[in-house]
Amino acid sequence: MSHDRRQFLLRSAAASLAAGGAARATTLPPDAGPQPPGQPFVDYLPVETPNGASLPFKVVDGVKVFHLVVEPVRHTFAPGLEANCWGYNGRVHGPLIEAVEGDRVRIYVTNKIEAPTTVHWHGMFVPNGMDGVGGLTQCSIEPGETFRYEFTLRQHGTFMYHSHHDEMVQMAMGLMGMVVVHPRAPNEPPPERDFVYMLGEWALKVGTERPDPNEMKDFNVLTLNAKVFPATAPMVVRTGQRVRIRIGNLSAMDHHPMHLHGHSFVVTGTDGGVVPPSARVPETTVLVAVGQTRTLDFVADAPGDWAMHCHMTHHVMTQMGHDVPNLVGVDPSLFDAKLAEVLPTFLQMGKGGAAEGDGDDTLPKNSQPMVGGTAGFGYVTMGGMVTVLKVRDKITDYADPGHYVHPKGTVADLATAAELRRDGIE
Repeated sequence: MSHDRRQFLLRSAAASLAAGGAARATTLPPDAGPQPPGQPFVDYLPVETPNGASLPFKVVDGVKVFHLVVEPVRHTFAPGLEANCWGYNGRVHGPLIEAVEGDRVRIYVTNKIEAPTTVHWHGMFVPNGMDGVGGLTQCSIEPGETFRYEFTLRQHGTFMYHSHHDEMVQMAMGLMGMVVVHPRAPNEPPPERDFVYMLGEWALKVGTERPDPNEMKDFNVLTLNAKVFPATAPMVVRTGQRVRIRIGNLSAMDHHPMHLHGHSFVVTGTDGGVVPPSARVPETTVLVAVGQTRTLDFVADAPGDWAMHCHMTHHVMTQMGHDVPNLVGVDPSLFDAKLAEVLPTFLQMGKGGAAEGDGDDTLPKNSQPMVGGTAGFGYVTMGGMVTVLKVRDKITDYADPGHYVHPKGTVADLATAAELRRDGIE
């Protein structure tokens, strides 16, 4: 697509919106067949997957060809916390599959785990025999076999893929990923920064190294793109850019109210299609239920380091101690003294150790502090399903710019005695 063609589409989109034209679930006629393969940086801006990757493809006789490999993966949620999982192409979660509405895609799936599997294209309109439900729409993919899925993409939006064979086990082990299908002819201005996240939850008891697929309620590792804060990579944008955040939830049992600080957004899409402009309302929190995707759009107009996190308070912790007695209001000093008699290193905790986020070797094997990471003002008492939106003026690249430097007088600080007297605060 030429530069002139892109400008024509953008002007047409703007004119359509100005005239009150509603967004559509598809930008192709119902009888349209496969279209020429869409190309990144030509027909669309590629989506970024923080801490993740996109699945490469090649074009064979006008068809986009992908290859997914189901295999065991040794995955790191954060330094010091690892697990033996299942994933795709060496990754947990699997790589992003990205294409354009109207593309003909052919996706080979090779099974290298010890159990049969399938792949379901969650929310996507595909022929029934390509829907990926083992035993219902296809034979399961046995260990060592390679199956071929092939279909034309009939819609655009944010979708997911996951195993649909023994889902309780295979999804709990990590077999899931995201799909983004870009519109063939956008009828709205495209984003300038585009990010995608998969929400996940895991049952990984302290000291163990394999997720427990039998857990139904006490999930203790809550992830964004299979990472826990502070290992989650930030989103870096320039002030004034149009930003899109796509969120998919294939957690086992929990819905997640995702909250963005410092900005409001509108939900422009779900896994069911485009939300008409007339139905969009400003939000700062969106509930992403199990099995749903939500697409958020906003202008990054406030410089700073802004948190984005699940607002379920136990979901911003890692390996929570559900069975720990409630010690709020209890003086623990006598307990501490007795414990130090048998574990002298206990007294060092909190002095540059785990409580400061520095990897204290007194922690149990393969575990993380419940909360914690460092930032510009010290220790951040959050973990789990947390990341940071970093908005900066005039940046030209999107590497992590470090901590935000606040203009003088714009940071909450310790009040002086003179200020308290001035304002009559006792």
